Amino acid sequence: MLKLLIVADDFTGALDSGVQFAALGADTKVITDSSYDLSKVQGLDVLIFDAETRHVTKEEAYKKIFDFVKRAAALNVPYVYKKTDSGLRGNIGSELAGAMDALCLDTMSFIPAFPKMNRITRGGVHYVDGVPVAQSMFGQDPFEPVKFSSVNEIIKSQTDKTGIKIFDAEKDSDLLKIAEDLKAQGALKLTAGCAGFAACLAKVIGFSGEAKKIPAMPKKFFMVCGSVNPVTKKQVDYAHAKGFKKICLNVEQKLNPSWPGSQSCNEAAENWLKEIQNFNAILDANNPNELTQTEEYIKSHGLDINQVRLNISRAVTGAAKALLDKGLEARLMCVGGDTLLALMEAVGVHELVPLCEIEKGVVLTAFNYKDKNYFIMTKSGGFGEEDLLTRLAENF
Repeated sequence: MLKLLIVADDFTGALDSGVQFAALGADTKVITDSSYDLSKVQGLDVLIFDAETRHVTKEEAYKKIFDFVKRAAALNVPYVYKKTDSGLRGNIGSELAGAMDALCLDTMSFIPAFPKMNRITRGGVHYVDGVPVAQSMFGQDPFEPVKFSSVNEIIKSQTDKTGIKIFDAEKDSDLLKIAEDLKAQGALKLTAGCAGFAACLAKVIGFSGEAKKIPAMPKKFFMVCGSVNPVTKKQVDYAHAKGFKKICLNVEQKLNPSWPGSQSCNEAAENWLKEIQNFNAILDANNPNELTQTEEYIKSHGLDINQVRLNISRAVTGAAKALLDKGLEARLMCVGGDTLLALMEAVGVHELVPLCEIEKGVVLTAFNYKDKNYFIMTKSGGFGEEDLLTRLAENF
């Protein structure tokens, strides 16, 4: 019987949460198909649905969450967890409301803190690295800037739903105490938060089994980067300075929607494979030397910010697919939920299996493409120290 349903707003968030349960031996699967046949969950402990609601309207987000949770409710799942962004981006309020209405609940608990990643909640205000979230890098996000630091204000700006109880937490022990108290009160039917509280939920629900170990992987490291987060940019620049080959898509490649899958794309992949034959490498959509040309292309083609985001994610992942089709043998890494989803769509994969967390915030996942098993490491754009990529390439 399915013990837990997790509904996430993006792909990396789905994996971040799912791996907390896989680490305790739970049979866990991540899906991206909203019409997924729920009769297939027999024998599964945890099902994670990536709803991809971060970039849609609050009305669309509400409906997508409501519809899926309503279908899942027919399975009598004892626990439902609404995974939210640790930087509070997206449609948090409307998504919590959708889950509450689908389960016919008047109250629920929201625990947004992630102390391991320096994201805490104090006095109802969310902080990132000691800075109120609206003043942090998440307040500068080009797609979903966080406008308030008060968690309650964020929720109220998106829904008039009441009954959402917000919890402060500054340490991991705070999260665990909240989970234990809610269990004792019988109040774990519907909770919400990021991977921080998910880890505590995994402990108090109780799973028994053998955690998956890091498997043998190809030696070459190959990263697909579609993130514009400054943390990721520093990591890429550091790795490049340490000898990683860097492949930068040019303006036409990253912004022309017809380029992925074209003959030009395939020819580029063949050339890149030769270039990176003896190197760890990064495929990057960011090219600081072409900022002016990029702005001119966007303006001349009348592209809005969402079209730019979509074209770039499809271009970088279309190039990655071409490299796989041409025979790339590597342990993969993908940064950013949009990029990961686009990669899975490019290769036609709708199910992934989280294996383990190999470093703080970095999840190792397996997927099958053309009858071949691949391993891919994922992380959100804002996580990790400057030398993260070089450590991952050297140590695993």
